[in-house]
Amino acid sequence: MMTSVRAAILMGCWLISAASVFAASDSPRKVIIDTDPGADDAMAILLALNSPELDVKALTVVAGNVVIEQGVENALKLVSLAGRCDIPIAGGAHQPLAQKLITAEYFHGKNGLGDVELPSPACHADTRFAPDLTIELIHRYPHDITLVPIGPLTNIALALAKDPSIVPLVKEVVLMGGSISGGNATAAAEANIYNDPEAARAIFAAGWPLTMVGLNVTERTLFTDADLNELAKTHGRENNCAVGVLKFMVNLAGKLGGAGAAMHDPLAVGAAIDRSLIATEDMRVEIETRGEFTRGETVASRHNSSDLKVLHGERYIIEGVEAVRPNAHVAVKSDARRFVQLFISRIAGK
Repeated sequence: MMTSVRAAILMGCWLISAASVFAASDSPRKVIIDTDPGADDAMAILLALNSPELDVKALTVVAGNVVIEQGVENALKLVSLAGRCDIPIAGGAHQPLAQKLITAEYFHGKNGLGDVELPSPACHADTRFAPDLTIELIHRYPHDITLVPIGPLTNIALALAKDPSIVPLVKEVVLMGGSISGGNATAAAEANIYNDPEAARAIFAAGWPLTMVGLNVTERTLFTDADLNELAKTHGRENNCAVGVLKFMVNLAGKLGGAGAAMHDPLAVGAAIDRSLIATEDMRVEIETRGEFTRGETVASRHNSSDLKVLHGERYIIEGVEAVRPNAHVAVKSDARRFVQLFISRIAGK
């Protein structure tokens, strides 16, 4: 049983260690983006490829918004559009660890890119399995890789299971997933976590510095008609692609009663670019895997404590509280307008 004093010491050590990964650096941050492209994934990828703060070492693809074959094709088309065939594109898991795949063409278009048709890719897929490529790059750049998963966490969980030694070698994990204010796939669960709760449980329990960018901030970070009109004033191959995809997203959001398209995955990339775009609180996050109505929920301990229950005869008596150790920096606010302007500035005219 962890005492309050010991928990406080451990919590302090964890926060000091985690804070160090956010130190300013003049060199670009090396990232692996694990993705299931996906309309908002596509916008996140274009943002990353046009941000000098990031050095994208690979795009690893997981089944999620679309099947794996479509996801790999979409990733190849996007890097081809950006003229970045130097970036490896590797396909990974075809399905979640313990359930059937759920795809979301309704929200992303039949081709996953808002039905925007892009030229056939000039780039070619890497032959390595995505989790293997992830492991290889983490060992090649120890303590220097930031994992940016913006889809279901299956690939990352497979890499972790195959080589647990990667945990202390990863600089940090910045993921889009989860929520502390209800879900979108179900009343309780956000879609990325819901698509593979078992994988998510492994990632949150691994012990690496982790930032969770969830629905509670992404649903307040909206790309509006006015933003779309601003971006549409400029032209270029990537720009025009983004306008087409964002038009699909904004129109669909409007049909569903929204004031704009939530920038789910792009905001996670934005947090990797500029940590000040989000504010976080440190919490213990557990993943529900068994609940009838709550499977896939990210259960956050906002007070980082729980009741201390002691059995006395036939009942438990609460005799105080015990601390729990945070395992995630949970985004609680975003500078939405500054992020959207950053996005527009990076894509405009490209």
